[in-house]
Amino acid sequence: MTSTGSPSSWSFLSRPQLTRRGLLILGAGTLAGCSADKPSSSSTPAPTPPAPTPPGSSTTSSSPSPPASSISAPPSASTPSSPPASLPSVKPWTPGRGELVPEAKLTAVQAVQKLLARPNTVVEIIDAQYGGLLADTASVLVPCRTYSVANGKLTTAGTTVDVRLTRSGRTWRVTSQHPAQPGPPARTLTAAARHVLANDRIILPPASAADIRSGNIHDTVLTAMLTLAKTYRIGISVLRSGHPLNVFGTTRPSDHPRGRAFDTWQINGQAVVNPSTPRALITNYMRAAEALGSYNVGGPYRLSGPAYFSDRTHHDHVHAGFSG
Repeated sequence: MTSTGSPSSWSFLSRPQLTRRGLLILGAGTLAGCSADKPSSSSTPAPTPPAPTPPGSSTTSSSPSPPASSISAPPSASTPSSPPASLPSVKPWTPGRGELVPEAKLTAVQAVQKLLARPNTVVEIIDAQYGGLLADTASVLVPCRTYSVANGKLTTAGTTVDVRLTRSGRTWRVTSQHPAQPGPPARTLTAAARHVLANDRIILPPASAADIRSGNIHDTVLTAMLTLAKTYRIGISVLRSGHPLNVFGTTRPSDHPRGRAFDTWQINGQAVVNPSTPRALITNYMRAAEALGSYNVGGPYRLSGPAYFSDRTHHDHVHAGFSG
């Protein structure tokens, strides 16, 4: 046992009134105090109640702090804690069969991944579809999700980027990138907007969901999507933001920025661009969109009727535009 007191604290040993027998008794008591079991760390001694404070005196401290040597460590917490979040594993996007110019899409996807790269973040490419495809220029729309981990929590976000490219020989080069700007959420939403957001048969990328929450998508579009979802499980690629303002290569305004069109890249889990997707599935979907009021239905197949069209740009998705 080591003493932390000063030598004067042991002056009682020189007092003549203490007999040899008294010293032996005192020493036995001191040794007993040293050899007694100490309180375990799981039990905390009850605090000494504070002395009464005289009226008018300061109350900044209710009681003096006990000596450090008399404080037992509090018991460690035993409540289970959740493991820290980790980044999910995402499947890399690669051009599949049926792509007209796979090099352009792959270049655009790589540019978006670089644009959105952040520490502790992964980028999931949902799709890469053409917003326009001409001989030496292209617009590739890349809807994506991002997953980030910070302070042990996983956050999901995402956007759609309109990537513009030009071609020199067989090499495509990115000239600009335009991320979606959906706008702030509206204070109130229509019933159709709420139903689309809640419908698990309508698969929306983050930017398209934000477009609906902004209140800038017409109910004619939303109602058509809801009706189609009764028959089909539809994967939306773009609604309003992230799409070129004009029909690519022209000065004609597109219906997308006005909230009057939607593009479908996947029907019942099958990509429109995939050659193995049944032609009847795509053409029936196109006819259903026209029957719901679309005056401008584009896709990989040219159907009979004034509402339908097909070109290289719409080889990989179905476009449905509405006049109001």
